[in-house]
Amino acid sequence: MIVMKFGGTSVAGKNEISRAVEIIASRLNKKPVVVVSAMSKVTDLLYKLAEAAASKQTDLCEELMNELRTRHIRTAEDLLEGKAGYLLPAISCVNEICDGLATTVGAVCALGELSDRSKASIVSNGELLSSSIIAHVMNAAGIRTEQVNARDMIITSGDVMNGEPDLASIQDRVPGIIEKAFEGNDAVISQGFISRSKDGVNTVLGRGGSDYSASLIGMAINAEAIEIWTDVDGVLTADPRVVEGALRLSRLSFEEAAEMAHFGAKVLHPQTIEPAVRKNIPICVLNSKNPECEGTLILNDEQIEDGVKSVSFKERILVINMFSTKMINTSGFLSKVFDVFKNNNVSIDLISTTEANISVTCEESPNNIEKVIEELSEFASISIDRDKAQISVIGKNLVNLTGTVQKVFDPIEDTKVYMISQGSSYINLTMVVDRAELKAAVIKIHNSLFN
Repeated sequence: MIVMKFGGTSVAGKNEISRAVEIIASRLNKKPVVVVSAMSKVTDLLYKLAEAAASKQTDLCEELMNELRTRHIRTAEDLLEGKAGYLLPAISCVNEICDGLATTVGAVCALGELSDRSKASIVSNGELLSSSIIAHVMNAAGIRTEQVNARDMIITSGDVMNGEPDLASIQDRVPGIIEKAFEGNDAVISQGFISRSKDGVNTVLGRGGSDYSASLIGMAINAEAIEIWTDVDGVLTADPRVVEGALRLSRLSFEEAAEMAHFGAKVLHPQTIEPAVRKNIPICVLNSKNPECEGTLILNDEQIEDGVKSVSFKERILVINMFSTKMINTSGFLSKVFDVFKNNNVSIDLISTTEANISVTCEESPNNIEKVIEELSEFASISIDRDKAQISVIGKNLVNLTGTVQKVFDPIEDTKVYMISQGSSYINLTMVVDRAELKAAVIKIHNSLFN
């Protein structure tokens, strides 16, 4: 059995879905479990719809609902033209999902209040719509397909909008559900991103969570492989939108891929790797627009050679500098600092310490960042460096690669560097620079390392 996940750009419309179905048809001998995202830009529309409902913008809600319904019905019509036996049920599914969504949106409009539960219910409809259409298209193409609701498989706890998967429950539920769904069928299709809590509340795994869904299902069924189908030829040495001529990587270790995802690479969701590692399941990143390309294979560390693999970056970084004489010769101060970030659900990327100073980086966007700064100010003097960015050079055993540090820093000798960190596993070397210098620095470092 394999898991095949198709992202939003790979199911964006008639041509993309047709190509995805052809790819699935080529894998039927491997019993594919297909996981799909919402069609491209649909989740953004649903978030906009949720906010419009919260502010009682009924005209905008109606406009967005019409746009959503029309796009999916037209896509079904384009794909299933002349196949009324499949088209009419597909349209019926679209209308049923949209009618249910309209009821939820209407309730939010009436209250003028958007709870996390309501938001999760609204934004999850994109995957339900895309999977329903694709299931009908697969059956119309002669691929006997059973659709399974991901909420019956992916059980979470914690935050409704960023659910924490219950791994034991998932591993207990999924094999039986998938085995039953395959009875008399060639393939099974389900949704990424969406989930349900133990007490039946609709939850989601956070933006980009469809990769994570695929990996969790793959772990539970001991899949032969997890295929992530996207719109690039695999994992690249840098973001091709910034570095012209970025190279495709044929192989990566799980650790390298996890670091790349965490430090800004957009190809994989940062949490995708962990479930695959648990069962040592290879992950292959492939291009649905170029299925002949071998893509990138992600394997355990022993199968991967040493070397620099990528230059990743995060564009909007905040540096928080803390000074306190209470740090000197005392224990527990760092714990106090970390508790502030933990209690406000703000993640730290880098940390640098001296006897009386701590500097940390985090993304600018967290809602509670100002509260973090306020609470830290109660026991330390705080200064903030804004408009910063973070560049990470990632690869296996960087510490053993002679000349790597020189290749990284020589080309940016005129660039102001505010902070430097090397991970204890020697997989990443990260620096903080001014955001205005980011793109030029990334290009220079990449050219130095790979050209």
